[in-house]
Amino acid sequence: MARSNQTADWGNRLSPALSEIESLAIEAYAHLPDDFRSLCGDITIQVSEFPDDQIVEDMGLESPFDLLGLFEGRGIGERFSLQTGERPNIITIYRRAVLDYWAEYEEALGDIVTHVLIHEIGHHFGLSDEDMERIEASVE
Repeated sequence: MARSNQTADWGNRLSPALSEIESLAIEAYAHLPDDFRSLCGDITIQVSEFPDDQIVEDMGLESPFDLLGLFEGRGIGERFSLQTGERPNIITIYRRAVLDYWAEYEEALGDIVTHVLIHEIGHHFGLSDEDMERIEASVE
């Protein structure tokens, strides 16, 4: 049986860089429903290779590959108390864990990044899995 070339343009491509994952995340965030995004207030989206050792230890992770993303900031109940020196809400997406997940499952990379954003925001603000599933379905 003859085989055909299925590589398309993958032969010369590298895995997505931090900046490319960040661009996917910013684009995905822009397409989330306005009322969902409003939960976040001012937010910074950043991408790192892995969580730092302190996060791995604090969360009791077996491996840094266990964490696709992390929301750090103040929840809805905490937003209206004044504190000085406060940082904005931050979502960090962990590139290597996301790429590992992408390699294991048949999902588009952009869909994985969108999923991570929705779940990091949703869990931080106490949304149910059903709420997050509805939000994810509205973005598709």
